[in-house]
Amino acid sequence: MSLHPAVAAVRLGVRRSLADLPPGATVVVACSGGADSLALLAATVFEAGKGGWRVVGATVDHGLQEGSDERAARVVAQMAELGAAETFSARVHVEGGGLGPEAAAREARYAVLDEIAQRVGAEAVLLGHTRDDQAETVLLGLTRGSGGRSIAGMRRAFDRYRRPLLDVARADTVTACEVEGIDFWSDPHNDDPRFTRSRIRTRVLPILEDELGPGVAETLARTADQLRVDMEHLDGLADDLLRAAARPEGLDLDVLEPAPTAVRRRVLRLAALAAGSPAAELFHDHVLAMDALVTGWRGQKWIDLPGHVRLLRAERLLAFRRSE
Repeated sequence: MSLHPAVAAVRLGVRRSLADLPPGATVVVACSGGADSLALLAATVFEAGKGGWRVVGATVDHGLQEGSDERAARVVAQMAELGAAETFSARVHVEGGGLGPEAAAREARYAVLDEIAQRVGAEAVLLGHTRDDQAETVLLGLTRGSGGRSIAGMRRAFDRYRRPLLDVARADTVTACEVEGIDFWSDPHNDDPRFTRSRIRTRVLPILEDELGPGVAETLARTADQLRVDMEHLDGLADDLLRAAARPEGLDLDVLEPAPTAVRRRVLRLAALAAGSPAAELFHDHVLAMDALVTGWRGQKWIDLPGHVRLLRAERLLAFRRSE
């Protein structure tokens, strides 16, 4: 009996993503109980048999929906049934802290996954984002005018995290679960029109597919991959420039001023984040204002940034200070 193409696609994504792991490595799979993460867990357990890895399943209950505790218990049972060597479940209290509900939930989830990964000594934590999720992220970035960083979409890997399914369609994860007899949960938030991502998923992308032809999601995801390479190169240049400009008392304008605009502005953003300005509140207008202190200086002494951070210009230096 031949392997179903959907199951094969998910397994291939996992195999490629984990090809560098040594035998005996521990892999944590973040599992929500949806088709994407359950298909990912099943494929990881299968590939672990050949790679000699130990698979740990982890689910995080955000407590944002009624019955979430019962659902989390069901996911734990499913993870064990699918062959996870160990399972974890954690309930978190989501607080905004200036973030939207989705961003706050994401931060809480990553904090738990980091703790679990450290506890079990995991070399990789797998996330179940698919090609469709990537396409939605690109469209969100376009609508928000967030620049190349946002349009470049989600990274395939960062720190210990990996996204093996960014080349796999969401329909394939659903089919893979159906073929393998895995029951999965469909989050009603995914179809709730109150959420921008839900509207993109249920309305915008289908219209684009109807009007422009099939393959729009794949094309958007491919665009993200192409931009990601450029963004990572520019980020590397910015890291080098930041090190070159850093002085004990601030940033050296003699180094910053002649730098290419794209790299210099990245340096200023990185420095502001390091000084305590929250990423969620540091917008492009703030970066432009910081850049004006370098290239358009007319005697202004400072600018105030989110997070009670002040950027001052004194002689040929820029210095970040805490403001009142």
